[in-house]
Amino acid sequence: MPWLQVRVNTDRSNADAIEDALLAAGAVSVTLQDTADQPILEPALGETPLWNETSISALFDADIDTDIASFAAGQALGRPLPNCRWELLEDKDWEREWMNNYHPIHCGGDLWICPSWKDAPKPEATNLLLDPGLAFGTGTHPTTFMCLQWLAEQAPFSGETFVDYGCGSGILGIAALLLGGSSAIGTDLDPQALIATHDNAERNNIAQERFAVYLPENCPTANVDITLANILAGPLAELAPMLNQLTKPGGKLCLSGILNTQAETVMDAYRSWFDFDPIRQQEEWVCLTATKRS
Repeated sequence: MPWLQVRVNTDRSNADAIEDALLAAGAVSVTLQDTADQPILEPALGETPLWNETSISALFDADIDTDIASFAAGQALGRPLPNCRWELLEDKDWEREWMNNYHPIHCGGDLWICPSWKDAPKPEATNLLLDPGLAFGTGTHPTTFMCLQWLAEQAPFSGETFVDYGCGSGILGIAALLLGGSSAIGTDLDPQALIATHDNAERNNIAQERFAVYLPENCPTANVDITLANILAGPLAELAPMLNQLTKPGGKLCLSGILNTQAETVMDAYRSWFDFDPIRQQEEWVCLTATKRS
């Protein structure tokens, strides 16, 4: 069905009130976007930060009267809706449109990430089936891609064991197992991530006992060959003693979710135990890999 969309340009101080007003006027969805290319890189826990210059778009049923909807939003806001413009969105199969934006990703070597509705470009390659979902990690973000690239370079594995700390969608642990690893442990603070990891492992024909997942407080203390952690710089620095303990002497470490300006701080937290490889960088993000001293 067709939709009417209204766009409003505003600033951070007014964005929440305008969003609430549009929903009160009957919007079926509201989307906030950055209009000034201002990155928000690592918010504090519990924060939902907004950009200084924010564009708000709201979808309404196509049969509404735009003047009435604008008036209703203004009433809810307490003043006329600022800088708004209405447009008719063409009738599309929006689910199909969304799916068309996702394509197989070559991570290097023999490893590909493939959405389930696309044919694998190389059926004989290592094709990890992964659909976008609620948990972070589809291979498109530089932090995830660099970890996958590193795993592809280390492959083929010959029975190594892994920890995927902050597993999200499970993409790193699944890739490691498909590339020859024997078993992996996944852990994440978010119960939804554990469900996503389990479902994605099953989709890739990985038995549950090969990739067990836990909340951090229930995670077993293992000694593994390779520890993977794609989270954020602050938690990575705090977790250094734990991730060191999980990694066997001579084992490897792969850390991501780190800005280039944060690399030295993170490496300093691990240098007592690990020798680092040259830094891998994509855009403003880095991936740090290291070997634990025996």
